[in-house]
Amino acid sequence: MCLAVPMQIRTVLPGDWADVELGGVVSRVSVALIDGAVVGDYVIVHAGFAIARLDVTQAEETLRLFRQIADHLAEPAHALRPQLP
Repeated sequence: MCLAVPMQIRTVLPGDWADVELGGVVSRVSVALIDGAVVGDYVIVHAGFAIARLDVTQAEETLRLFRQIADHLAEPAHALRPQLP
């Protein structure tokens, strides 16, 4: 299963490439599918490609929901792993 995530463009590079960031992790992705990508844009990244631009409100809400899910799963009673006696 693949998951596309919103990431923010930190640097636009030559040749339709950009450095994007999420939670302190920086990745290099192709922005060839996004017209006029600029620093600060939020983009949906899937398999190394920015496939769509998000507005700031959409991106921040999605990231808030991801954090909420991660916090929930971090609780021992809700973890996606078997509980050993």
